[in-house]
Amino acid sequence: METKDNSYLQLEEKILKVLKEIYDPEIPVNIYDLGLIYEIDVDEYDNVDIKMTLTAPNCPVAESLPIEVRDRINAIEGVKKTNIEMTFDPPWAANMMSEEAKLMLGYL
Repeated sequence: METKDNSYLQLEEKILKVLKEIYDPEIPVNIYDLGLIYEIDVDEYDNVDIKMTLTAPNCPVAESLPIEVRDRINAIEGVKKTNIEMTFDPPWAANMMSEEAKLMLGYL
């Protein structure tokens, strides 16, 4: 059991690292710190479910960004399959950004 917990944590760390390497092309902040990732779930079979949003429903990358996230997470060693669920509930707002992102964008 302890080995599974350790490998789960390692996989989660890899997922977070990859998400922090993906940027919204219009905002110089990664999608994780921007607050676009609402939920990450890794099941016992190493399948990954990600619930995410966009800064706006008509965002220019509405089609490509979820595909990029899925493909980049699928490329992580140990991940079996990645499912992306897009949601706009709740709608994204600037207060969802990390402190670091707010600082970078002049919100603090």
